[in-house]
Amino acid sequence: MAATTTEFLIEQYNKAMSAVGSNETITSDISEVEKALLDTILQYSESAKGVLTVFITSVVYKILHPQQDIRNHQDGILNGYSGRTFDNKNITPFLKQCKFPAMAESGWLTRSLEQKVPYDQNYTGAINPSSLKAAFLTLLDNIQNDANCIEYLSYLFQGLIIKRNQHTIDLAKPTTLSINSILGLLDKHFHSSYKAEGASRLPALAFYAIYECLIIEAKRFENKKLLPIESHTSADARSGRIGDIEIIDENNRAFEAVEVKHGITISLQLVLDAYSKFQTTAVNRYYILSTAPQADKEEWDKIQAEIQRIKNVHGCQLIVNGIMPSLKYYLRLLNNTFEFIDKYVNLLENDTALKFEHKEKWNKIISELN
Repeated sequence: MAATTTEFLIEQYNKAMSAVGSNETITSDISEVEKALLDTILQYSESAKGVLTVFITSVVYKILHPQQDIRNHQDGILNGYSGRTFDNKNITPFLKQCKFPAMAESGWLTRSLEQKVPYDQNYTGAINPSSLKAAFLTLLDNIQNDANCIEYLSYLFQGLIIKRNQHTIDLAKPTTLSINSILGLLDKHFHSSYKAEGASRLPALAFYAIYECLIIEAKRFENKKLLPIESHTSADARSGRIGDIEIIDENNRAFEAVEVKHGITISLQLVLDAYSKFQTTAVNRYYILSTAPQADKEEWDKIQAEIQRIKNVHGCQLIVNGIMPSLKYYLRLLNNTFEFIDKYVNLLENDTALKFEHKEKWNKIISELN
């Protein structure tokens, strides 16, 4: 049962993650009245972890054991079951694993929830505030009257995921990594599997962190200014920017720019599109970098011919390369690679396009370092 329950919880969690995506909204077909009641459980999920735990335990147990009246939450209650045992083995460990609000051991260790009487409308436990108690007991009554338990669980999981995404998370900043170790970390971080959108932002943040270092250290950028990194949703045409990263000179003219692609092979069309963005500027150097493999020879030869044409017509040095080789080159230019790590982590912490899982993955990768 424990293995089956764990698999079920993970399946429902993954579905909720996909439903939330990057929209930060809950998708559900349940009634507005039911949503309001579940929102009350979510509202007090931190301050009343016991209620959250007991309710999720009840919903999951009802799904797996449809004949059980889950209001009879103890073996000692007529026709009851041991909610605490089921919670201890399955629900609380799962909540902790997901970084959701959770009790130390079980929701049934809360005095207001451990009374040996059913969770019906006559329940006398002192669940506070009264609106939470009313929502809790009404929802349990709904479950016993054929409410859609899967939808209830999905609504809660989606809400908890959204609340978790809004929390800050302390990120690791290792201080003595070799360049090869840093590249390995970044490669894993870029290419890990994520449910929510946002991973395409990671290479751009890494390069912005590099430029934050270079703008101080490299003589080429003396008296130049690194513009703030563009929002993930900003279109270059609307913002007037010519790349994801842009440096301007003393006269506020474009000096150097970088376009970062994640998982997209650089094609001749991408080069032409880039040129259309900077052809009316005085930009000196323009990079198009990608995590994807290089194009085939025929396409690559066309790209090189276009790069030479742009050089002849405009004067800009357009460079097409891979993300990792470029990062390796730039890291070698830095006096202290920790400055890069420090700046990359700061960007991870503050970038609004990233979700909890992108940040948690960074810490996980760091923890697995040999």
